[in-house]
Amino acid sequence: VQLQASGRGLVQAGGSLRLSCAVSGITFSKYAMGWLRQAPGKEREAVATINFSGGRTYYADSVKGRFTISRDNNKNTVYLQMNSLKPEDTAVYYCAADGVLYRVISLTTPFDSWGQGTQVTVSS
Repeated sequence: VQLQASGRGLVQAGGSLRLSCAVSGITFSKYAMGWLRQAPGKEREAVATINFSGGRTYYADSVKGRFTISRDNNKNTVYLQMNSLKPEDTAVYYCAADGVLYRVISLTTPFDSWGQGTQVTVSS
């Protein structure tokens, strides 16, 4: 499985950024996906997850109402739209793929495959 994230950037607080993650090596439409992040000195945390069809999404409390996860199963790509960014959103963001077909997921679903990470920096 290969996951290639893009969309890294430096934005000012209140700005927006969209991350994309192109996935290959699996039948994308059969697996849940997620975005996680790790800030310096902190543990990796789940930001948002989406089920295989895109019909169910889950968000960390810290990003609810500001971030939107979505997927295009025709393009084998998952997205994270980030609005109203805050300095505390600064982190390396990772996309991840589930390893279980059609799994019923939650925010804390353990993912099996990971992308290389993309840096998001929000200045105050």
